[in-house]
Amino acid sequence: MDNLLASLADWRGELLARVRGLILDAVDGIEETWKWMGSPVWEKDGIIAVGNAHKQKVKLTFPRGAQLPDPCGVFNNGFGGKSWRAIDLHEGAALDTAAFQELVRQAAALNADSR
Repeated sequence: MDNLLASLADWRGELLARVRGLILDAVDGIEETWKWMGSPVWEKDGIIAVGNAHKQKVKLTFPRGAQLPDPCGVFNNGFGGKSWRAIDLHEGAALDTAAFQELVRQAAALNADSR
């Protein structure tokens, strides 16, 4: 992950580093892995979220996001799908860190309940 962050010498690297820290701090024991040609994946009892740095945004996809309550409206993409939801963060976008970390905790709990 450090190599990816170093290769993104702009706002995307800074944002992805910040989000990475929030995810790792949200739940003890989250593992960071790499899948699908270099995408960071955060897992605990299954995938919690996948990160991607695109040209105009940082995208965080929660494969089981449709099953998670999101009263603060953190998800802003993927509403047409039956399983995944995503958060697209553009340069300068604000992120409700408490609500985001709650989504991470809920995703981890959903994975644990499905074991």
